[in-house]
Amino acid sequence: MKRVYVNEKWCLGCHLCEYNCAFAQTGEPDMARALKDKTIHPNIRVEDGDDVHFAVNCRHCDEALCVKSCITGALSKTADGVVTIDQDKCVHCFTCVLTCPYGCILPTEDGAVTKCELCLKTTKGKPACVAGCPNNAIVFEER
Repeated sequence: MKRVYVNEKWCLGCHLCEYNCAFAQTGEPDMARALKDKTIHPNIRVEDGDDVHFAVNCRHCDEALCVKSCITGALSKTADGVVTIDQDKCVHCFTCVLTCPYGCILPTEDGAVTKCELCLKTTKGKPACVAGCPNNAIVFEER
């Protein structure tokens, strides 16, 4: 299965992946209009260290603890291995938030949770964070 991988040696810490992720979630055609004066909530986060920057995103684990811990079945794996969320089934218990070892499932303002779904519902191809990385530090490939 193809996954998003980050090469921290190439990451500039520009946070453009975060903006491209947030923009892809809006469904709007213009990034400036979609994100201007708004707090963004990307499904990928850049962590900044002293000399290193790296992006944290869902690993779509083979044995996903978040899926196993979901009491309603809101989290599931597709046939190709992508961990997805059915917002209608989510009861806001946040068990998945607590069990994700990478901290990649986040609560939203409306109480549900969100996570990277590889832009399956928006871009239908290369995830927005990968497409928007100016230094090719984020790749979408099978390893």
